[in-house]
Amino acid sequence: MIRFEEITNKNIWKVCALEPFEEQKDFVADNIQSLAEAYATRNEGNNALPLAVYNDDVLIGFIMIGKGTVGNEDESDLIKENYCLWRFMIDKQFQNQGLGKQTLDAAIALIRTFPFGESEKVWLSYEPENTRARDIYGKYGFLENGEMCGNEIVAVYELLDENCDD
Repeated sequence: MIRFEEITNKNIWKVCALEPFEEQKDFVADNIQSLAEAYATRNEGNNALPLAVYNDDVLIGFIMIGKGTVGNEDESDLIKENYCLWRFMIDKQFQNQGLGKQTLDAAIALIRTFPFGESEKVWLSYEPENTRARDIYGKYGFLENGEMCGNEIVAVYELLDENCDD
């Protein structure tokens, strides 16, 4: 069962040692960089929640959830007002086992508890050449909205429409 733990002295270096496959490294920030960004974001009074991902008691990955500004000058209302799945990585030895989807399910469930206040959407971004991410997130229900975050494509998931019938 997928569960999340806060990053502490007990697990920080194990989290930092997690790695994607070599061909994925250009698409995923190092976890130590993400933890530094979370620290700086929190120090500026903004929202960042870095979490270790466990499958039962085995550390398998890292996620970071945010809400609101990510510090870019030209942020859209979408970015300023909604949750972001800022980082998402599963260690290479645990990929292709269905754990990514389970982790994404658990992350969306956590976001739906609105730890930083209510919101209608969660967004994420990926580089245009990262076709694997585009496929995974598209199958999950994230839709590209035409926005860019820097050089990355923005995709959006509706949090409040899950059980609506039109």
